[in-house]
This record gives sequence, C-alpha cells and structure tokens, in this order.
Amino acid sequence: MNRKITLVIPVYRSAKFLHKTIEAVDIQKKESGWDLEVVLVEDGSPDNSFEVVEELSRKYPYIKGIKLSRNFGHQIAVKTGLHYATGDYIAIIDDDLQDPPSLLPRFFTQLDLGYEVAYGIRKKRKESRLKKLAYTGFYRLLDSISETKIPLDSGDFCVMTKNVKDKMLTLNEQNPYLRGIRAWVGFKQIGLEYDRSGRIEGESGYSLKKLINIAKDGIFSFSSLPLQIISILGNIGLLISIVFSLFTIIRYFTNEIEVAGYTTIIIIILFFNSILLISLGIIGEYIYRIYNEVRNRPYTIIEKTVNT
Repeated sequence: MNRKITLVIPVYRSAKFLHKTIEAVDIQKKESGWDLEVVLVEDGSPDNSFEVVEELSRKYPYIKGIKLSRNFGHQIAVKTGLHYATGDYIAIIDDDLQDPPSLLPRFFTQLDLGYEVAYGIRKKRKESRLKKLAYTGFYRLLDSISETKIPLDSGDFCVMTKNVKDKMLTLNEQNPYLRGIRAWVGFKQIGLEYDRSGRIEGESGYSLKKLINIAKDGIFSFSSLPLQIISILGNIGLLISIVFSLFTIIRYFTNEIEVAGYTTIIIIILFFNSILLISLGIIGEYIYRIYNEVRNRPYTIIEKTVNT
C-alpha cells in the first residue's frame, strides 16, 4: 500500500545548509517512491531561514512552510509541525542531517510490520565528551525517577503512525517533552540503534540554557520525585534536630554547656535554610507549571505559512 509520508523538520539558524537537507530528502523520496509532504517549521530564527524555506517551497511543491512569530523552542516547533502533518506515517528529523533521511526506510518498515512507533536509539554521537557524559547521565537519571518509562538514549528522531500523532496532540501541554509524551501514550513501539552523525555545518541551536530547560521539562513533567525529595529532606532535618536536641540536653545535665556554640548555631541555621530554599524552589517549579497551564495561552503564535 502506498502510504503518504510526512517529514516534520524544525528549522533554526539553518539558512546556509537547509537546501542540503532538502536535497537529501528529495533523493530519498525518489529512491523510495514516497508520496511525500515536508513540514518546515521556522522557529523565530535570527537569520533568513524562512526566506530559504519560501525559496525551497517554490522548488519543491510538497514543502509546507510555517514561520513562528518568535523563538518558542525546539519542542514547540516540532509540536506545531505535527499539527500540520497529514501523512499516514510521520517522521521527526533535525534540519542538520544528524538524522539523515536515508535511515527512514528502515524505520518505516517497522510500521509496515505492525509497530505504531519506531524511535532512534543513539549508539554513537558526534559530541564533545562533556556533552556525551551530560546526556548519558540525564537519560539514566530520568529513567530512574520517571513514572513513565522513557527509552534510554532516545531523542525526538522517530517515525509514527497518524494514530499516535493524533493521540500525542490531545495532550495540550504548554511545555511539552515530546519523547516523554510519545512514551506515555503507549502503543506498540520499537527502538532501532543508529550512529548519530555530526552536523553538516554550523553549531547546535541548543544552548546550555535550552538543554537545561528541556531536562527540567522531562523531570517535572514525568516524575513526582522532586516533591518526594522535600519530604526526605524534611525527615533528615527532623532527625538531625532530634539528635542535636538530645546532645544538648545531655550536655546540659552533665554541666558541659559552654557559652561558645556560635559555629554550631550558624551551621544548623544554614542547613535548615538551605533545605527550606531547595523545597521552595521545587514547589515553585510545579506551581509555575500549573499556572502556565491554567492561563491557557496558545503554546505558539504562527506569523506566516506557505503551501498550507
């Protein structure tokens, strides 16, 4: 059966190399005989990326271009693209050929075999040692605390059926963590290992701040452990205060109480204030996310579209 294929590609600071990505997509389209639709979501890029999107849409009629009014972030850009995806099979890939289109036929084959989602598991990645360590540590931390089992070393690169895409979009979260949502909706899923390539050009649009925000979205959206940590810290503080009180009482009755004790008092004050501030920070994260959802603002604003 000839199924319609949609590729969702978030675009950010890729004016210089986006044409190479689309050329690779077009080559694979011809090789595989795809009935293809490409959704390019330009995420408020500071360069002329959308002008390139418009130019490519004139050359390749199967391209839809979406321009967001500002930079809303990678996850929002992908979610916006999913709303415009009309294919039977939908793939999410990056704009820098780190997830090359040539990999997709192997993934689509799994959908033909009855799977609803086939996601990529990164065996190797062309990143600095520090970044690799950070990614590895985060994925394992999230796996250990999440109430939804999110596959290790899996990113947004995946293919899915229209059914799964529609179910994912019913979760109208303001700060979506898409690979977590993909795992949460369930259905029959399979992971396929692949070697993640380096970028064809330029630097990643993921700054340290953006990576930290995505990590926070994953942790606070799919785990209640931070709230449980507050109880643990409270119990630790209570235990320490009981022990210290008993120690003080014993010293009082043995006439060992000294006027000195300034250092001890300062340490205890600092300890309990630290626990208090950490607890308030964790509670604040959850309250902010509740507030963000209650405001019910649109998660993005679209400035312009092409071929939609």
